[in-house]
Amino acid sequence: MRKPSLVIGKKQIVLAGMTLMLGIAVYANYAVSSSGVDIKATDKIERQSINYGEAELVSADKNSEDYFSQARIDRMNARDEAKETLKTIIGGGDATEEEKAVAAEEAAAMTGLMESENKIESLVKAAGFTDCVCYLDGDNANIVVKAGPDGLIASEAAQIKDILLSEITVPTENIRIFDVA
Repeated sequence: MRKPSLVIGKKQIVLAGMTLMLGIAVYANYAVSSSGVDIKATDKIERQSINYGEAELVSADKNSEDYFSQARIDRMNARDEAKETLKTIIGGGDATEEEKAVAAEEAAAMTGLMESENKIESLVKAAGFTDCVCYLDGDNANIVVKAGPDGLIASEAAQIKDILLSEITVPTENIRIFDVA
């Protein structure tokens, strides 16, 4: 009887890299949703869902300085892991040209998303908001802004949505705006 050998092929590496990126995206979504940021909009007096056009505003009370710092660190760590995986795939000697091309496309897309996130964050801050963190994944856009004690008003949410849509193309029903007081 022959003993099975463990051979890691090119396709398994690509599959592992994509699985890792999916896992990172799921973890980031879980971390944002379980870190005290409600998925439903909240008001200081009562909970209610608020919809500005197709973008949903969500509020949460939290230590915002810690939130924004930790969110940036978590996002950077997740992206660094994904970059290393893609570098391994691209630099791997047993990867086919097609697999290297797919990994290079993913790396370029990730770089584009990172640049868009930074630009959107800068524009939101330039619009007068104290702090902002943007999460983009190509199909969805989540923006967390530091709001005043009264939270965001409809015109501010619309302003953030306009900034976002001026930089990227994403369906308006996939835009979520969170405010952290």
